[in-house]
Amino acid sequence: MEFGLFIGGWVPDYLDGRDDEAEHERLLNEVRVAEVGDRHNWKYVWVTEHHFLTEYSHISANEVVMPFILSRTEQIRVCSGIINVTPPVNHPARIAERVAMLDHLSGGRFDFGTGRGSSTTEQGGFGITDSDLTRDMFDEVMPEFRKMWSQDSYSFDGKFFSMPERNVLPKPYVKPHPPMWVAAGNPETFEKAGKLGLGVICFTGGSPEKMRPLVETYKEAIQDADPVGEFVNDNIAVTTNFLCLEDGDAARDHMTKSRNGRQQSLVFKYLDTFPKPPMVPDWPTEIPDPTLEQLAAGFEKGTSIVGTPDECSEALQKWDGIGVDQLIMGPTGTALPFEVIEESVRLFGDEVIPTFDQDPEARSARHRRLAGEGLAIGTR
Repeated sequence: MEFGLFIGGWVPDYLDGRDDEAEHERLLNEVRVAEVGDRHNWKYVWVTEHHFLTEYSHISANEVVMPFILSRTEQIRVCSGIINVTPPVNHPARIAERVAMLDHLSGGRFDFGTGRGSSTTEQGGFGITDSDLTRDMFDEVMPEFRKMWSQDSYSFDGKFFSMPERNVLPKPYVKPHPPMWVAAGNPETFEKAGKLGLGVICFTGGSPEKMRPLVETYKEAIQDADPVGEFVNDNIAVTTNFLCLEDGDAARDHMTKSRNGRQQSLVFKYLDTFPKPPMVPDWPTEIPDPTLEQLAAGFEKGTSIVGTPDECSEALQKWDGIGVDQLIMGPTGTALPFEVIEESVRLFGDEVIPTFDQDPEARSARHRRLAGEGLAIGTR
């Protein structure tokens, strides 16, 4: 099981009064988290893309953030989590250009995570008035990337975007192209991702046992994949939270006042295409931070990865047992001081990750390498 960091650009309390200094510091600290992960065994860092979602996420231009992180790191894979591929938000040819350019600048360290957006605030801001249309947009766009990256003369005339004959440049650096992923939140998308040969980024919360059927659905579907790219990226990643400190009681105490409840409340305020559980209050009432008793119960289920390195490792066994390929951890979904987050990322990387992941090659990179080697053999 591999591990990734998720940076989302949450700027706490910005809704209560604009604070540009806090916004600036927060965005730079997100980059610093990636730098720490690079030095301490983390294999991936995922960078979100959101628009117009005050406080919840101020990372609106991840095509700027990702190369900045790449320039400041050496080992970690930088991944889009996600790039919105609906044409009103990002023209597909511009996406193809940026992905290939990131591939060159990173020397093959970039993973291409895709999605269609999950907020009518975002979709409406770009003129999308029917959320259901984004499914059709996704289906139209995704098969076109492999063509843009491989053909010297590309054209397309579709329902949602068209372009005359052009050579989309540059072509990817490492053949055939960066590993492709898609965000998923319901069983249908997990199955669809598997059939398309895409890695899946699960943004649905829950315990390992709750996630087990979704993992099984994906793993079954990908056995008979008809890949939308040039190769199958058999990979399932699940997002969650963690806090790892030498003093487990201190870690748990931090989580009881981490403000993560406010951050989670903003998920349901904005991401209105997600189903809202009945126990979640309407904004501005916030989900409370967990109590010590709730953290203890979560530890038994595997949803509370909080404590010492040994305690975090014990909780992670439940995730490893259901066949998850990667856990994506979001340390900045809290309002904890950066020094605490930095220590947690360092300690987890040094003392927990080697227990679960001793392979120097990333799983997504291996899928790409083997595909490239197969293509090379086919041309001889």
